[in-house]
Amino acid sequence: MTETDSARSEAPAEDFDAPAWGGRQDFPLDGGALRRLLGEALEEDLGPGDITSEAVVPADARMTAVMRAREDLVLAGLPLAAGCFRMRDQDANIRVHARDGDRIAAGAVVLEVAGAARAILEAERTALNFVCHLSGVASLTRRFVDAVAGTRARILDTRKTLPLYRTLQKYATRCGGAMNHRMGLHDAIMIKDNHIAAAGGLEAAVAAARRAGHRNIEVECDTLAQVREALALGVERLLLDNMTPDELRQAVAI
Repeated sequence: MTETDSARSEAPAEDFDAPAWGGRQDFPLDGGALRRLLGEALEEDLGPGDITSEAVVPADARMTAVMRAREDLVLAGLPLAAGCFRMRDQDANIRVHARDGDRIAAGAVVLEVAGAARAILEAERTALNFVCHLSGVASLTRRFVDAVAGTRARILDTRKTLPLYRTLQKYATRCGGAMNHRMGLHDAIMIKDNHIAAAGGLEAAVAAARRAGHRNIEVECDTLAQVREALALGVERLLLDNMTPDELRQAVAI
């Protein structure tokens, strides 16, 4: 990376305004955290430099690029894409044409960027990776949300996220219309099968949680017998795990 490239990549944290770049108000990263994440992501791809662009693209070349949806989707991650381009060219002109959570029709332009050609080429793949992945999460989530429209059911997400991607993936599920379940082990108590085994049974596990001061207890149940036992113990919330639709109906009716 040349000295000029390095200086250009150090855009101030306050320039990284996610809502201005199409992010929702609940976008999970502030300006400083967003810049740090993007710096690491770009470094992963760039390493010591983009040897192809440096070889074939004149240093003073300018270009305009557009990010266009190739299929119908629910958008998520647009501030990350815009931020990638800002990291590589602090003077780039970035225009967003949509917001995270919007339904986007195939062919629609969601972002335009004009600036140094080398900078745009250096950032494009990282920018696309963020938007493609998070929009995929949001789009699939929206299918489940739409499937229960008109009912009292709500779609919640899980902790089965890629390591270090949780806040972004859970943001993407919100863009798709879901609700977050719990962000981690720290913010809600949920007694699972391994807890039950380690505690010596469900009754012992619930009693221990009550003694520890927890009053909003969730229990994972994978049989109707566990559902009955958990309800008899007065737990506040059940997670019905790996049940068939018929078993779910029976569990709800108990």
